[in-house]
Amino acid sequence: MIRIISDVHGAVSALRRVAPGDTPLLILGDLINFIDYRNNEGIVSDVAGRDFVAEVIRLRSLGDYRSAGELWREHSRGREEEYRAMYRAAIAAAYEEICAPLDGVETYVTYGNVDNPEVMKRHLPGSATLIEAGTISINGERIGIVGGGVPTINSPGEITDEVMAERLGSIGPVDILCTHVAPAVTPLAADVVGGRAKGSPAVLDYIERYQPRRHYFGDIHQPQAVTWKVGDTLCTNVGYFRATGRVFLHHAG
Repeated sequence: MIRIISDVHGAVSALRRVAPGDTPLLILGDLINFIDYRNNEGIVSDVAGRDFVAEVIRLRSLGDYRSAGELWREHSRGREEEYRAMYRAAIAAAYEEICAPLDGVETYVTYGNVDNPEVMKRHLPGSATLIEAGTISINGERIGIVGGGVPTINSPGEITDEVMAERLGSIGPVDILCTHVAPAVTPLAADVVGGRAKGSPAVLDYIERYQPRRHYFGDIHQPQAVTWKVGDTLCTNVGYFRATGRVFLHHAG
């Protein structure tokens, strides 16, 4: 059995509760919490204020990412370095806190769109392995893990679809594919609260070509569908851990 979670987004208490165990834990990205669309909480709110976050959420929920980006730039204009320093400190503190429960737990971690891979790596304990693109073998199954999020606001964890395709190509065929992002299948990739669909064509191309038995992913907090068949591959959103606190269990075979 393998335990899988995604979109932890700073849920330290829940992670502390579920992390210990006799089976490996896979975390499919987004460890820290920038913005919680349900209640406006997160690093951005702590640094820039709840009113600012509320307007960012409103624009992004409308799919107006351009205006949201302009709002970010205008908000920090003339204070760019001050805000960068505040965000750096908040992000480092967030990773220190969220990585602590993984100490002593066999964990394989990749990163999502809101993550900073370099800062994450500095705070992960020795029992946790950060995988950008690679394979592991558990219980006789070859598991491919590929990190990176779909570009939206130019955060460090975002990658282009071309880079995603290169990373997927580097792992070759696997039994189980794990990514942060959804494939470009609208019911899986569309968030009914957060706005536009964020699926990856490269992930879909990989699945159609290699047909792994399972594909596990996160990123989409409120999807239209949580499972979907692409050929012989069963694609499954493992859930928004910050909201549910639940672990998805994969059984071999």
